[in-house]
Amino acid sequence: MAPALEGILETALYTSDLDAAEAFYGGVLGLEKITRRENRHVFFRCGPGVLLIFNPAETVKPPTPDASLPVPPHGTTGQGHMCFRVGAEALDAWKAQLETAGVTIEAEVAWPNGTRSFYFRDPAGNSLECAEPGLWSIE
Repeated sequence: MAPALEGILETALYTSDLDAAEAFYGGVLGLEKITRRENRHVFFRCGPGVLLIFNPAETVKPPTPDASLPVPPHGTTGQGHMCFRVGAEALDAWKAQLETAGVTIEAEVAWPNGTRSFYFRDPAGNSLECAEPGLWSIE
């Protein structure tokens, strides 16, 4: 049997408006942009991981036979979800920063294990969450 997986290296969301995504994730959330490739994708650094934002109309196209990076077609339609890990002491500050930027907080949750999180949307309608690190703790 193979060794256990070490974690999630990257996560992906999809939108047809990469300009709006770039402004939101880079400007409002302050993530460091790694790269943008025309209307195909924009990638951001997020802690030790990477957030990939793809245009699904482009990523469903198969690579050309001479492609230097033969990534298989992929994509989805509809709204996705991801959660940002935010320290307990910074959670309220993030909520206030988003509200100041005009972002609506859809829900705040006090989880049974004592952690807190809140939900909001990006310009494409993807559901985003900021949660304290212990959300998935089994202790």
